[in-house]
Amino acid sequence: MDSSLISRPAAFLDRDGTMIVERDFLGDPDGVEILPRVAEAIRLLNHWGYWVIGVSNQSGVARGYFGTKEVEAVNERIIELLARQKAYVNRIYHCPHQPDITRARNEELCNCRKPEAGMIRRALSDYPIDLAGSFVAGDAVVDIGLAHKTGIPGLLVLTGYGLRERELLAPGVAPDVIADDLLAAVRWFGRKMGLIERQEIDGPKPPGI
Repeated sequence: MDSSLISRPAAFLDRDGTMIVERDFLGDPDGVEILPRVAEAIRLLNHWGYWVIGVSNQSGVARGYFGTKEVEAVNERIIELLARQKAYVNRIYHCPHQPDITRARNEELCNCRKPEAGMIRRALSDYPIDLAGSFVAGDAVVDIGLAHKTGIPGLLVLTGYGLRERELLAPGVAPDVIADDLLAAVRWFGRKMGLIERQEIDGPKPPGI
């Protein structure tokens, strides 16, 4: 970790169905399509001084559909397309595992597949993150489970699989809010934290990106 970086809260964002259109096992950067209003949501987070970090289950690697290199190429494309809209993502982490395949190989289950918190722990080792003001946003029950395991708010968005996943919520994994999309979720969180009043401007990306 770069000791010159400033400690700040983080927005841990699911990738497929939250930041980009859900494609089911996307391994081709040409298939990346940023969802409407996502860039605006991320610009807000940038202006509030948040780390913006993707956390994504990518079991297509374990299934043999594509490799880690393809996942990273998709992630880089997402970061590039958002940056063109002055919306800056620091990094996107992914879990390449699938539990049934891991068990079939008689291997130990990973600690990075959501709802486990391994990807957030990696982020904490790479960035000076203040968890007290952080949150998780995603379109699946596992994203809310990740938030609960980490002890931070979980925001369910109804893009991607969100409408379906909303019906699967159990009492123990209730989200802090259910929002139409990422921008609505971020604005809700901003109001809750007293951040929404800060002026939205198109300025330079914050330090540390």
